[in-house]
Amino acid sequence: MNEKKSHGMGIGARRALAYIVLILLTFLCLFWFYVLFINSTRSHAELTKGFTPIPSTFLLTNFQNVMKGTLPIVRGMLNSLLVSVSSAALCVYFSTMTAYAVHVYDFKGKAIISTFILAVMMIPTQVTVLGFLQLVRRIGLLDSPIPLIVPAIASPVTYFYMKQYMESALPLSLIEAARIDGSGEFRTFNSVVLPLMVPAIAVQAIFTFVSSWNNYFVPSLIIQTDTKKTLPILIAQLRSADFLKFDMGQVYVTIAFSIFPVIVVYLILSKYIVGGVSVGAVKG
Repeated sequence: MNEKKSHGMGIGARRALAYIVLILLTFLCLFWFYVLFINSTRSHAELTKGFTPIPSTFLLTNFQNVMKGTLPIVRGMLNSLLVSVSSAALCVYFSTMTAYAVHVYDFKGKAIISTFILAVMMIPTQVTVLGFLQLVRRIGLLDSPIPLIVPAIASPVTYFYMKQYMESALPLSLIEAARIDGSGEFRTFNSVVLPLMVPAIAVQAIFTFVSSWNNYFVPSLIIQTDTKKTLPILIAQLRSADFLKFDMGQVYVTIAFSIFPVIVVYLILSKYIVGGVSVGAVKG
């Protein structure tokens, strides 16, 4: 009896510790959003005096100043939405298709191809960006959003995640049954495989969207016209303004403005995150 009681107390203590850690992590994650909101309500003069936890009254003023400025912030958000949504859609669809081909079909060089795709994951963007810029310039796509969208088709990280998820959640017998019923390969992929992959697709869509939304390095090298620039570039231009025009309140309210689409996408797809991550991470 005493052993059961002590065992129950031990479980309760571990559970309490887990809740404490989770509450602490939640606080650390949400605190910076609170700081961002507070700072976006303060003027530049107030921000120079240091942080305060109490909101000020300059939120609307800062927002109006940003809208009245020379930088097309709203157009930048639309450009970022176009690039991020298109990149996420292309990435998850074609990465899932690639993973499906490697998972389902047996062909010569399959192991080599899989190893090569994983090896590409080790190459940082900075190593290949010079050749990429030369290619973009030669085909006449400089200062265009197309080079920011099309390369998302080839994503080794997303492919690897989808491949692991398929090994856990996509039995080959289901594919064989669809073929016996007369389903073509594309119909099988679109009608049978994709619905089963929804949790994994949602997780990777969030990751790809956020990565593309926050991407500054490549867009800053390709996009030159203000009306075609994405939001991170415009925020960087706000921060790099000269001393007379620099307004930290405008920078904070623009950053707060820029994270709303990310929050909306997360809230829409968040219900799939736990299931998608747990199933994809553990091979069945």
